[in-house]
Amino acid sequence: MHILAIGLDYRKAPVALREKFTISEEDLPEALKRLRQTRSILECVIVSTCNRTEIYAVVDRKYICGHYVRTFMSEWFRIPLHQFSGLLTTYEDDAAIRHLFQVACGLDSMVIGETQILGQVKQAFLIAQRQKTTGTLFNTLFKQAVTLAKRAHSETELGENAVSVSYAAIELGKRIFGSFRKKNVMVIGAGKMSELTVKHLLASGVDQVVVANRTLNKAEQLAKSFSGAACAMEEIEAALVDKDIDIVLSSTGAHGLVLTRAQVERVMSRRPAKPLFMIDIAVPRDLDPGIAQLQNVYLYDIDDLQGIVDANIAIRKREAVKVEQMIAQEMDAFARWYRTLGVSPLIRALQEKAEAIHHDTMESLLRKLPDLSEHEVKVIRKLSKSMINQMIHEPILRIKELAAEKRSQEAMALFTQLFALEGLIQEDAALAGKDKPAETDSLIKDALTPVSPAIVRS
Repeated sequence: MHILAIGLDYRKAPVALREKFTISEEDLPEALKRLRQTRSILECVIVSTCNRTEIYAVVDRKYICGHYVRTFMSEWFRIPLHQFSGLLTTYEDDAAIRHLFQVACGLDSMVIGETQILGQVKQAFLIAQRQKTTGTLFNTLFKQAVTLAKRAHSETELGENAVSVSYAAIELGKRIFGSFRKKNVMVIGAGKMSELTVKHLLASGVDQVVVANRTLNKAEQLAKSFSGAACAMEEIEAALVDKDIDIVLSSTGAHGLVLTRAQVERVMSRRPAKPLFMIDIAVPRDLDPGIAQLQNVYLYDIDDLQGIVDANIAIRKREAVKVEQMIAQEMDAFARWYRTLGVSPLIRALQEKAEAIHHDTMESLLRKLPDLSEHEVKVIRKLSKSMINQMIHEPILRIKELAAEKRSQEAMALFTQLFALEGLIQEDAALAGKDKPAETDSLIKDALTPVSPAIVRS
């Protein structure tokens, strides 16, 4: 068996194309069902976000199944294959496993270390599991990916430092005030950056948000969505005093200054004992640079914030190296687990053989000693069963250990020969072909055939 990861992401595919390949949560079950019905696909999970749509699949034939997955994408999204095939990214076996781990940890995200993708990967897996499109491999692999990502964020500082300008503004404010609790904030501008800033502020515990904008209606709409207040641009001076504002964040598209030094000087004359913290994240700048010279006023512009962002990106990249080391360890763990899959049929065959020997021996004993009481038969059966279990206990432990090693194939082949299990395993495989799904059949055959070197290579 092989693992494939095929999809479109922000690195190669523009948003105009990515948005055509999104799958809603409501449509995901049907898409999974259709994909699972595709020839030679044994297990599948679809991860669909604003920055990526990726199909993860367990397949029995790597190259032809890659074609099947791409064809599915063309048919499901109703887009000719030639329009997007050159932008697809394909990962196989080890590379697919590593990619999934990197995606879940946030290392492959547009903003390195972000945590939203972890929830999206987990939800995609849970939906696939409910639709029964996952099995032995993906049930283990995706749980391992989610657990690893949680560890990566709890044991490193990967996601703890702001790498967006709006969030860096919040972080800078916390450095000065210590906390935003019981602080009043004015946001100048009602665009997307302002909306994102307001979300960060509310999450940080601000007491009141006032939105100022040239178009009062837009200011009122944004303020209403966050239970805040609104004011027009010409009311800013009065609002800074009347609303007892502590922090001003400005992000407009104005071509001139929104607040001059003279305006802020008048404001501070009416509240001389109360400091004012101002952040200008607009280009060109909204706030007069001369404001920084006023007593009790602290002004920062986007260059100051970019310094914080750059420093934090460097920290995240340093932490990413630690996470990559964790990923390498998890890949080794998965490879060891994968190699043990082939040992299950061997253990089952040995147990069945031992049980058959025990049964035949007891039958022979009862024929030779027909006068044994029911209690005596019970005691003999129990003791003889215990002896056989003890005899096979150590071999089973040893083959489990050896199955996790690099040369597991040779160990399992020798185990099969020593206990003469070939016939039982072949019989089990034949039954599996009739009564069990293809995944189980493949696992049984693994006892006598090599494990895919692409999967176990480390």
